[in-house]
Order: sequence, then C-alpha cells, then structure tokens
Amino acid sequence: MPERPPGLTPQVRLGVLGGLSTAQQVPACGGSPHGSCHPQYASAVATSLVGAELATAFGRDGVVCVRQVLDPGELASAARAIEIVLANPSPISQVASSADDPGSFFEDFCRWREIPEIEQLARGSRVPQIAAALMSTPQLRFYHDHVLVKEGGTQQRTPWHQDQPYYNVDGRGVSAWIPVDPVPEAGCLELLAASHLGPWLMPRTFLAGEARWFPEGSLAELPDIEAGREAFDIRRFELAPGDAIFFDFLTVHGAPGFPFPGRRRVLSLRYLSAGARHAPRPWRTSPPFDGLGDELPGGAVMDHPLFPAVWPA
Repeated sequence: MPERPPGLTPQVRLGVLGGLSTAQQVPACGGSPHGSCHPQYASAVATSLVGAELATAFGRDGVVCVRQVLDPGELASAARAIEIVLANPSPISQVASSADDPGSFFEDFCRWREIPEIEQLARGSRVPQIAAALMSTPQLRFYHDHVLVKEGGTQQRTPWHQDQPYYNVDGRGVSAWIPVDPVPEAGCLELLAASHLGPWLMPRTFLAGEARWFPEGSLAELPDIEAGREAFDIRRFELAPGDAIFFDFLTVHGAPGFPFPGRRRVLSLRYLSAGARHAPRPWRTSPPFDGLGDELPGGAVMDHPLFPAVWPA
C-alpha cells in the first residue's frame, strides 16, 4: 500500500467551490510520429486542452467540478442506461438504505459490458479525456461504472469514506460523478478538499459500520466530520444534468439524504492511471472481480479485457 503524507488537516471554513469551465473537445491525434499517439504527446494534448487551472486545482484539492461534460444526446443515453439498470439489477446490486427509510438508495456496479450506452459514454464521451488530463497520465483505463439512485425523500446519508480502500488496485484513479437530474447543493455529493493527500482510512459497511475489508486497527479511522463540519474544507455544488464532479479515489467524500421531491440519478465512471497496479486482497472487494487473481498477478499493470484502455482513443 502506498504511503501518503498526513492528511485531513482541518480548515477554518466550509468551502463551496464554484464550477470551473468545461474542457475543450480533444481532437483526434494527428501529426504524431508514425501517425499514432505517443503516450507523452497524448497526455500533453489532453492536459493543455483541459487547462492548467483545472489540472492544478485537481492536483491540489483532489476534486473539481466541470460543467456540461455530457452533451444532450449523451445525457439521454446516460439516463436510459440508468433506467435499464433499475429495471434489471445485477446480482451485486444493493439497497444501501434501511427498510424504514421513506425513500431508497440503490446501487449497482460493472454493467458496461451488457449495456452499450454505458460503454459508449465510458469510451467515447469527453469524460476519459478530462480524466486523463487531470491525472496527467499517458494512458487511461476504464475501471468500472457505478449507478447510484436516491429516490426523493431518502433520509439515508452516504457515510464519509474513501473509495480506494474498497478496491483491488494501488496507484492513482479518478471518478466522474455525473447526475442526469438537477441536484441542489443541499443534496449533492460532498468532498473534503486535499484529503487525497492523506493516509488510507478504514473502509466500513455503510449501514452497520463493519470492517469487512482491512482488519480492525490496520488503518486510521475517519475523523467525526459531522461533529465539526465547520473545521473542514467541504466542497459541494449545485449541479445541472450532465455536469460532473471529478475526484481522486482517495478523496474523502459522503452525501446527505435527498429530501427533495425528485430523484437523484447518477452515473459514476471510474478510471485508472497508467501507474495503477493490480492489488489482490484476501477479502472480496467492492465491487468484486472474482477470479481476476488467477489471470492477473499482484503488482501487474491492469492490462485485462475488464479494464480497457480508453485514452488515447
């Protein structure tokens, strides 16, 4: 597990970062040696077109908001994909809210190989171009998709957590959290700025708070953020459909319930940098990739059909 400098330094304010400008459309590579994309060239192209301000903010804070990442057609595809998932949940889907919650919080994972709309968005939208630029990586792999739906009136809060301790990878990755419905600031994902620079923190189950992954005591515990929110630099946004929050796999984040009349449907697309490596765990990861250890040794590049290279295209 990579070592990280101390993190989660308290701040003196509750920060709300406004949306930064969208990235430019990254053109197909041309004029590179031998008519192909040299990895460093591709990374430089993506970074220059996203903009230094956005990439610098991401490196510093571990989170940025990018407006209108999906065009209207892509937004319709994302909404259609989510409805397909809701109508046909997979065996690893779950309801992460209690039975007495007046709403419901539904999750499902890894549906891109059976739902073409998700694969097309993961590969062909501007999302992978932006993700590659934010990590300054010469190559980007798609890791998995995650559908998250909070029905109107849901009380269940998504607890504060990092994503990477639940995963089977070491090295950098980025998530793009893309709503297909309007999301008021009070119902949005919340993220602790600069927490990606800190240590790995204990992953726990959302409802029971159990340590099913790393053994008790092996990782530091999250601070009680809700007991003193004013001490942390918390970023949240009012989002329009097709906007996206990009955040590092180690950025601490959570979300309130959704005490609003509409739904909050989100498609999250997750990507791996060129430096990401397979890290088999002695427990079942979330999401699980059963049997992957038989095909991909520990420490290997994530070069496997489950994780296709999507940048350069």
